[in-house]
Amino acid sequence: MTDSCPPRPPKSYDRHDEVNYTPFPRSIPLARRHVAGLAVDWGHPALAGDAALVASELCTNALLHGCLRDRLFRVETTLTHTALRIAVTDPRGERLPGTRPPHPDDQFGRGLLIVRVLAGRWAVERLTVGKTVWAELDLPQKHDA
Repeated sequence: MTDSCPPRPPKSYDRHDEVNYTPFPRSIPLARRHVAGLAVDWGHPALAGDAALVASELCTNALLHGCLRDRLFRVETTLTHTALRIAVTDPRGERLPGTRPPHPDDQFGRGLLIVRVLAGRWAVERLTVGKTVWAELDLPQKHDA
């Protein structure tokens, strides 16, 4: 397997993690559990379920629509002072995701709709090779007493 994901420039963040995965279905639950565990370890257990679901949907899209044989996909999880960001990079930049209204009988096609509901923001970034789809879960506001 080769890593087709280019290195990312450093960003302002409190915590950061990245893991490369093989383009096989078994990678999706691994990524989901890893991202949920990071949310807990980084002090935001209330976001773990939503983070796991967002990671699962973004990884599934990468696997179904963005992966190439022998090319890894990357999951980056970043904590800032306002959000938990989950970004999935795959090697197929020509296949950009989009939302569409699903038909009630459709088996697929709801992943990005779920991401849109859970995330405060999400977008797609084109890369020289590939693309990154990211979503940010807003951190709960802290109330001063």
